[in-house]
Amino acid sequence: MSTVPPRALRIDPAPTARRLALSGLALAAIGAVAASGKAIIVKLAYRHGIDAMSLLALRMLVAFPFFVLMGLWATRRSHQRLDWRQWLQVAGLGFSGYYLSSYLDFLGLAYISATLERLILYLSPTLVMLIALVVLGQRPSRSQLLALLVSYGGVLLAFGHDIAFDGRATVIGSGLVFAGALSYAIYLFGSGQVVARIGALRLTAYASGIASVLCVGQYLLTRPAGDLLGFAAPVYTLSLVNGTLCTVLPVLAIMIGVKHIGPALAAQVSMLGPVSTIVLSVWLLGEPMGLWQSIGTLLVLAGVLLLGRGAGRR
Repeated sequence: MSTVPPRALRIDPAPTARRLALSGLALAAIGAVAASGKAIIVKLAYRHGIDAMSLLALRMLVAFPFFVLMGLWATRRSHQRLDWRQWLQVAGLGFSGYYLSSYLDFLGLAYISATLERLILYLSPTLVMLIALVVLGQRPSRSQLLALLVSYGGVLLAFGHDIAFDGRATVIGSGLVFAGALSYAIYLFGSGQVVARIGALRLTAYASGIASVLCVGQYLLTRPAGDLLGFAAPVYTLSLVNGTLCTVLPVLAIMIGVKHIGPALAAQVSMLGPVSTIVLSVWLLGEPMGLWQSIGTLLVLAGVLLLGRGAGRR
């Protein structure tokens, strides 16, 4: 008697793998575009008279319940409890990656265009490489050095374009956003050292939750809580979008996307971010898009692509 299963019962893994890959690509793309939309939301909210600290507090108030749910779900799936050293690491990463970097970024957006802000933030991978060189002595490869030169050359071109219109504001805003990118790079570097022990979802949920408490706490220490209720109605609509579609959704989408397609390919898909920011900034904000900004954007994207390919080969 034959033991070969009927044709109808055989499972071909290829279609399943293709579906997972396509879904991973789609989620990574959605996450990149949604995260980049934050700059547009912030610029639109500034038109209604809100400041960076208040806007950041509203954003984190919206996102905090989602991070709590993520943390509870991740804790139920893990049987390992964190010791006090791990909690200190998570708190430090939350401060650097989601509180300080966001606050500096929001401050910088009051001075510079959304396009330039997004290009500066895309220097984070090269900053991680430089941190690894200083802290761990990891010398970059030739492709990494080339990616660094190309990326920084692109940002300098875009910076030069904007500084011709408003020099002082461009310098201040670019400095603030670059400091935010450095703070986020410190988070990326540090999370790479502890994520294997804690878990990606738990680390993200805990660090984001701690950052939410810090953002709201900073506001409450400096201003009356009732002031958060005195802004124009569009501010709350924009904060709702900012806290959900531009904060929680990218975290989940990119995390699942990386799981399906890997970090190298996800990094290449993330290049959709600055492109979508450019389109939205021209369409919704009416920001000018000059030749040097276009060339700078292409160079930054090329730099990210070089880093992604290098990571893929390794």
